[in-house]
Amino acid sequence: MSTRPVITVATGNSHKLSELETLFGPEWTLVPAPADTEFPPENGNSYLENALIKARALAPFVEGWILGDDSGLEVDALGGLPGIISARFSGPQATSLENCHALLKELKGVENRSARFRAVLVLVEGKSGKILAKSEGVIEGRLTKGLLGEGGFGYDPLFIPDQYQVTFGILPASIKNEISHRARAVRSIIPKLNALLGGVS
Repeated sequence: MSTRPVITVATGNSHKLSELETLFGPEWTLVPAPADTEFPPENGNSYLENALIKARALAPFVEGWILGDDSGLEVDALGGLPGIISARFSGPQATSLENCHALLKELKGVENRSARFRAVLVLVEGKSGKILAKSEGVIEGRLTKGLLGEGGFGYDPLFIPDQYQVTFGILPASIKNEISHRARAVRSIIPKLNALLGGVS
């Protein structure tokens, strides 16, 4: 039987790596990008392009599979912003807290709080950078008018997923990891990875 290859995750975000490790489960081995990796600017026009920029930055240095990820919060009242600039909404070196406060300022007095999180994953081949698989996950919800909860990361303390009454900042990680945009993207891509391995289960 074939064995699953190690997957190098093209991110410098330790929260994101930890979440992906949980979502993929113990059957898969995810490792971080080398500590000295310098990722180029994420200047693509889509989540997929940005995920590819990150993954292909590692391709010359990594054997095997590389996973690129990009995600964002899309706010209807802002025409889909911050979207692909979610991580740098209030500046290139912005913290999550600064981004949350900037978003709340933009939405002051706005009643329509509908929004969604979207995540895109792309798997590329080391050395060549060839795309092997990709997936997308989306979760709909609404935004609060203030920070609620200290769990999660990014905009989690502002986002209440549909069918729930509290934010990702309050919901247990076990629930978030069942329903989140990234969880849905992972569930979508795993069968494609197994197919690449010839049906390993």
